Amino acid sequence: MSTTPADSTTLRNGRFAAEPELTQVLTGRATLGRNARGMGAQSVQQALLDMGFSLHGGADGAFGPQSLKAVRNFQVHAQSAFSDVQPTGVVDAATLRALDTLAPLPNQRGQLHNVPVPRYDGTPLRVLVVKNEHRTFLFDAQGGLQGIFGNAVGARATPTDRGLKKVSAKLGAAAARALGLKLWGGLVYGPCIIDLSWADGSRSGEELHGTNAPTRLGEDVSHGCIRHDNAAILVLFEAVKVGDWVAVVDSVRDARLGAPASSSREPLPGVA
Repeated sequence: MSTTPADSTTLRNGRFAAEPELTQVLTGRATLGRNARGMGAQSVQQALLDMGFSLHGGADGAFGPQSLKAVRNFQVHAQSAFSDVQPTGVVDAATLRALDTLAPLPNQRGQLHNVPVPRYDGTPLRVLVVKNEHRTFLFDAQGGLQGIFGNAVGARATPTDRGLKKVSAKLGAAAARALGLKLWGGLVYGPCIIDLSWADGSRSGEELHGTNAPTRLGEDVSHGCIRHDNAAILVLFEAVKVGDWVAVVDSVRDARLGAPASSSREPLPGVA
């Protein structure tokens, strides 16, 4: 995929093409940063949400810390295909060009370009956790993109370990509640837990689970587990089964995955 569209002064994605303030950004006469407001900001926010980036508070048209964090996580992802994008948290012309290409069309979710390959050293994956952009990719049994969800991964002192893992157990609401109370004195795991072992069956000490701190999604804050929005973990819990493969990588450019795909098999279902 080319890192620069043929016409860098025209927005082609219908999400953005009708927004005059985004044309100003594209031509370098403006940026969207902290305290930006308006329909252009809202369009960018909704695109980020539909691509699975965590943005607590939703697309309200007002750029605050959550929006800046979501933009920065998108920029980290985008710079693997667009070399001029920098992770500043500010939507400039380079970022908007990348978003115009990578965002799904209006009323769709997911991503049609630069999608990571669902294989780790040749092993087919159901779930891929990408640490540096704070997203979790869910694939169906045929390798088609089924969903993308924002996550929070381990803090610097307690990082989430990279590598190939396997779903070893699924703990429902009662078990997740009991474990949270036992270990942390609160309901920290959300509605369910997906426990992970290493590929050889040994305990990894890590899980996919929900959270009681949704504002911290999109960050490196956990003790090693991979946190998700509570609605997202329910989707993941329903989709995977014991024995499914899960990989954790630093970026979509991990050599064990291969080059990101140019397109997914199908767009994800439309949003209401």
